[in-house]
Amino acid sequence: MENPLEFSKRSRKAILFFVLFFLLIVITPRIIFLFREPSDFKFTQTDFEKKVFKKRTFSYSNNYTSYSKKSKFKTPPKKFDPNEYSPSDWMNLGMSQKQADLIIRFGKRGFYSDEDLKKVFVISDKFFAVIKDSLFYPERKVFEKTTYTKEVKTIKIIELNTASEEELMTIKGIGQFFAKNIIKQRNALGGFISKKQLLEVWKMDEEKLSLLDEFISVDPNLIKQINLNSVTAEELKKHPYFTWNIANSIVKLRAQIGSYQKIEDIKRSVLVDEEFYNKIKPYLSL
Repeated sequence: MENPLEFSKRSRKAILFFVLFFLLIVITPRIIFLFREPSDFKFTQTDFEKKVFKKRTFSYSNNYTSYSKKSKFKTPPKKFDPNEYSPSDWMNLGMSQKQADLIIRFGKRGFYSDEDLKKVFVISDKFFAVIKDSLFYPERKVFEKTTYTKEVKTIKIIELNTASEEELMTIKGIGQFFAKNIIKQRNALGGFISKKQLLEVWKMDEEKLSLLDEFISVDPNLIKQINLNSVTAEELKKHPYFTWNIANSIVKLRAQIGSYQKIEDIKRSVLVDEEFYNKIKPYLSL
């Protein structure tokens, strides 16, 4: 009786051929790969980082360009005399209706120089930079003296850093409400360094400020300054321009470095940027 596990000679040859054929298929590619010269292509971590950085830079550049194009101010189509512009002309350059009306109101006195035009509160530095190369002005008219005399009404100028509530109320347009709030803001700040700070007074707007402009003055030398090397965080926080975090950061920084040698040393705090520094610098001393 034949053993079922035994193979005939022909079967054994067939199995041997199959095994050799299989090994040839499996091993041959590996032998070829082993003796092939390495490829020059290398994609390193550095390459990947450069690719990602380039992609992000391109995206940022596009976003910045897109943002830059959103500026609301427009360059005038030609040179112009600001005394001859109508409200619609100013609005075409990016001013609002209210701002355009204020410029026209100021223009009744006449614009004869860049300084005259920049006295209008609504003419920001950014807007002026857009239009300055297109401006020209008429010559200031000089009137001949006449033989008759005209009674000149004198205007009393009120200095904001020393005025009492009663003195402020003598200005047309300032009642007891505004007088109290102006003094309240003055005391909180330590004094005014600019007329524009009146816009920080509750209910005050650009239109009302334009009406007060010729009746008020500001002497920045009269402000009360804060000593950076002795003030506490609690005292510094009382100033309207400081938050608790910024005040605490400045005091902690002083403790780390010993004392401030220059006022600009406070910019070493990560919370004090250039804009904030310029805003508070007049109120600080050593």
